[in-house]
Amino acid sequence: MSALRVGARVRVRAAFPPGHVRTPFYTRGKIGRIEALAGHYADPEALAYGQSGLPAKALWRVRFPMTELWSDAETPEDQLVVDLYEHWLEAIDG
Repeated sequence: MSALRVGARVRVRAAFPPGHVRTPFYTRGKIGRIEALAGHYADPEALAYGQSGLPAKALWRVRFPMTELWSDAETPEDQLVVDLYEHWLEAIDG
């Protein structure tokens, strides 16, 4: 069972592994809030190398304030929702 849940604040891991990675660079190290569970899917980072990608990993929809991603955002009231796999997320509150 996942420690993550809808409404939880999370930080995207600030990792920079070599190879195929699906996590956008601009989200790494940033804080957002989980909006929804999108489902469970084979790990695309493993699939890229011909592996099975199993077991399936949870894919979460995470909402970020635009200013969290870009401090000089021209429309600071905007937000961006990004689909991120659970192994990239760290819960930062209760």
